[in-house]
Amino acid sequence: MTDADLHAPGADLLGPEVLARLERLQLGTRRKLAGRFSGEHRSRRYGTSLDFADVRDYHPGDDYRRIDYPLFARTDQLFVRLFDAEDDLDVRVVVDHSASMATDDKLGTAARLAAALGFVGLVRRDVVTVHAWPADVPPRRFAGRGAVGPLFTMLRELRPTGGTDLAAAATAVLARTGPPGVTVLISDLLSPTWPAAIERLPGRGADVTVVHVLAPSDVEPGFDGDLELVDAETGERVVVSMTPDARSGYRAAVAAWLDDVEARCRRRGVGYVRVSTTDDVIDVVLRGWRDEGLLR
Repeated sequence: MTDADLHAPGADLLGPEVLARLERLQLGTRRKLAGRFSGEHRSRRYGTSLDFADVRDYHPGDDYRRIDYPLFARTDQLFVRLFDAEDDLDVRVVVDHSASMATDDKLGTAARLAAALGFVGLVRRDVVTVHAWPADVPPRRFAGRGAVGPLFTMLRELRPTGGTDLAAAATAVLARTGPPGVTVLISDLLSPTWPAAIERLPGRGADVTVVHVLAPSDVEPGFDGDLELVDAETGERVVVSMTPDARSGYRAAVAAWLDDVEARCRRRGVGYVRVSTTDDVIDVVLRGWRDEGLLR
């Protein structure tokens, strides 16, 4: 890690100690993906890494140094050894910065997680594109270690605003050209179209992970009595009476929703990580993301 990384605008999102630990990590995938340039990830292609993949029949003109001589001794047939190629990885990070993300600084948590993911990608020569949604902020593509500062600055300057249509966000991501790569959606999923987004995102073969950011008040309401609640995104007003029975019903509804989100992700082959705004970022990255195969 360079001094420029530590003092880049927006580097305060994570801090030097966290960056130093992140630099030892690498983005992971749960299957082989094809990139475009020489990088550090296993590809569908065969290349010159040290990871043995397969053998095939020898053809005139093949590199004789790749002949599998022990296999020739056993079979009296010529085969060449194939090795996994290593490619760069296209990483698309979709950050929800709608009005509901203002609660308990969910957006701050999302920005720090996106910064951690982007930093790991950039120092490993991956290409990182950030899609901020609502789409009032155009997608930005970052490449190379020198892009760490601009990436952090973009994330730090996001503000919670408006509503969000996650299905539209998924469609916009899928419309962009390039290899499938990795797509990570960071959101509280408080959008009516979240099921459609989860269904769509794997559509082009991307390795998809949903990072579900929740505030404590999303799970456990911190108020009692008769109230008028206002939807932060739509402005809709709802009169409620928060009795013990209503609180119990709310908890049950939230638990059912969370189970539904995770089950839908699993059915679509989508990774799922649930994060609270009270969680430590580095714990989330080193534990939850490794468990899901997003980092290694």
